Amino acid sequence: MYLLLAFLLVPLIEIALFIQVGGAIGLWPTLAIVVITAILGTFMVRQQGRHAIANLQRSFSELQNPTKPLADGAMILFSGALLLTPGFFTDAVGFALLMPPVRAVVYDFIRKRVKVQHFEMGQRPDPRQPPRPGPRDTVIDGDYSEVSEENDKRGGPSGWSNH
Repeated sequence: MYLLLAFLLVPLIEIALFIQVGGAIGLWPTLAIVVITAILGTFMVRQQGRHAIANLQRSFSELQNPTKPLADGAMILFSGALLLTPGFFTDAVGFALLMPPVRAVVYDFIRKRVKVQHFEMGQRPDPRQPPRPGPRDTVIDGDYSEVSEENDKRGGPSGWSNH
């Protein structure tokens, strides 16, 4: 229901703001503002995105909970989509989500409403233990036989199936 309401209200708010701003400053300055905010927003999203990826990599390498860096990355991605959407309201929300204090408030708001049942990060490897064999260290023996067109009685258009 909230999503339906957002899909109805956001375009109405954008249209009203375009009419108000366009009436106050004119068509071309209004369009210039929309293009400039998209360009500036793209630059800021790239900068904040690099920072969020570095934080996420750091949380993985230090075996810390990656929830906050992942949420930051998702909010930065969402803000990028809002900033590329033409409009003043979406630009305001997009620029707000690029500010770390605003993201922290949104993160706390969401965290209070989502309950995680179980979370576990792995254990640090014991340097005294030899490494366990991985999937590439496993050897599988097998037999094969060549199938030529003369010996293949299956037929079919592809030769791979009986169809």
